[in-house]
Amino acid sequence: MYELNLFAENKDILNEFLSKFYNSNFELKEMKFEKSFGNPIDMIDLISAIIDNNDKYKIGIWISIDKNIFINITELNLDKIIRYLLERYPY
Repeated sequence: MYELNLFAENKDILNEFLSKFYNSNFELKEMKFEKSFGNPIDMIDLISAIIDNNDKYKIGIWISIDKNIFINITELNLDKIIRYLLERYPY
């Protein structure tokens, strides 16, 4: 499994963003959100949406595609990470 971890200074920020992204009501009790994926390519839409809205939602993104190794996703490395995922895990 591949993991995606989101962090924010306020749980309301995560709740609002995730509610809009998934078109469903989120009621997180913590300032973090964790989700597992069977294929890391499936993370790309969520990661891209967060980065595209980073001016409104200050959400930190960490992914793990190798056991116990986490990568911080930022505007600066997003394109390289997406290319790497598409090359390493083609559909």
